[in-house]
Amino acid sequence: MRTLIEHLNVAFLVDKNDTVLRDASVVVVDDRIADIGPTREVAARHDRTSFERIIDGRMMAICPGFVDSHVHLSETLSRAVFPDNLNTRAWVFHWAKPFYAFITEDDEYWGALLGITEMLRAGTTCFLDMGSQYDPGIVVRAMAETGIRGITGRHAADNPPAELPRGWNQEMVQHHFFKDAATALQVLEQCVLKYDKALEGRVRCWVNIEGKEPCTLELHVGAVKLAQRLGVGTTYHLATSIEEAKVSEQRHGLWPVARVEKAGGLADNLVIAHCAAVQEGEIGMMARHGVKVAFCPCSSFKLGKGATAIGKYPEMIAAGMSVGLGTDGVSAAGNLNLMRQMLVVAGMFKDARLKPDVFTARQALRAATIDGAKALLWDHEIGSLEVGKKADFVLFDLDHIEWTPFYDPLQALVFSASSASILETWVNGKALFRNGRVQTVDEKAIRLKARELAAAAIERAGLMRTDIPTTTTLYD
Repeated sequence: MRTLIEHLNVAFLVDKNDTVLRDASVVVVDDRIADIGPTREVAARHDRTSFERIIDGRMMAICPGFVDSHVHLSETLSRAVFPDNLNTRAWVFHWAKPFYAFITEDDEYWGALLGITEMLRAGTTCFLDMGSQYDPGIVVRAMAETGIRGITGRHAADNPPAELPRGWNQEMVQHHFFKDAATALQVLEQCVLKYDKALEGRVRCWVNIEGKEPCTLELHVGAVKLAQRLGVGTTYHLATSIEEAKVSEQRHGLWPVARVEKAGGLADNLVIAHCAAVQEGEIGMMARHGVKVAFCPCSSFKLGKGATAIGKYPEMIAAGMSVGLGTDGVSAAGNLNLMRQMLVVAGMFKDARLKPDVFTARQALRAATIDGAKALLWDHEIGSLEVGKKADFVLFDLDHIEWTPFYDPLQALVFSASSASILETWVNGKALFRNGRVQTVDEKAIRLKARELAAAAIERAGLMRTDIPTTTTLYD
């Protein structure tokens, strides 16, 4: 299929020069961008009769599809359940773990479908999912139905607490915690060999682990080494809060990143999720090893991770690190809308540091697109609008109130626009979201099923009780 989208009012290429074109045209051939540039130049290079489809792009803007660098699709049924007075460790150990203890494979599948439809509505075309509690094939099946691009894996840990807290059960421990690092890595390798490059390359499978206290140092290091051998990436949570950093310092004499670095566990195929609690010297460690970071602004706000107080994300970027944006999950951040993350990150450090030139709109857009693609080791195919790359992009309605009027399109995109003005979301050369709905699935049926399954899971997990702890000493 040859498609011409002509006379686009604005085109954000997000290339090395952060080019913004006015009156632009894009040529899509099958699943890739075959040409892009000023309309007059593109028209001179092509015979209009060669196109099967021509789209009038007047009063439209185009930008690369957004890349979610950290998400938990298996948590999607927990939206608006956990309270907002929890720090990270209490949130994980007394709320998230009990939720995981009682969700089924069917819950995960419908939650993944629900989460992916939310992503497509918000312009997200690719994601890095932490993985299934059971098998990556659950998320792969949802990806097959929806048409989205992404990375998933098998969530794994190997260091359960000596005594299980309220809400945990043996069944969850058995499918979540492996008996040791070697056993976990063996299963993770099998998952990569089975699912990586599935769905004609739209799926990638990584060596994902939970990270931090529920994982031994052996598993942290082993995941990176195994991923290197398999030619894929790995991601895990680390330095997620000051509480975690202090526990690590008390028990091991080092903050989390420095501890992993000392053991030889930092590498350029590692994406650290959150990374809020780091010391100045640890930034240099990560930069030297090419480590990537997935920053989740709304999650930091809701859980009080300290991004504005202790976070060093601008310094990471200044050191040459790739910092992508993630949503984390609906229970941690409230939404899977990367445009919200982009707005928040473009303002939070300006305000916290009283410096309006910190983490600008340009950097926010890059974090949501090309830098996220770099974190996912996929920037050779996605993250920017360039000839030869995949046709993953978002079309905005410039006749929407959010865009009326505007002078600087970048300011309008980051600070004024929202997903409400998205006309279409394209993945692999196909408009998966258009005419107000995701074209590949029955959204109403998904929402109906999700409400039914969520209510049952929350009831089984006992998460409506009022005596659930809001603080924790687990792993202290």
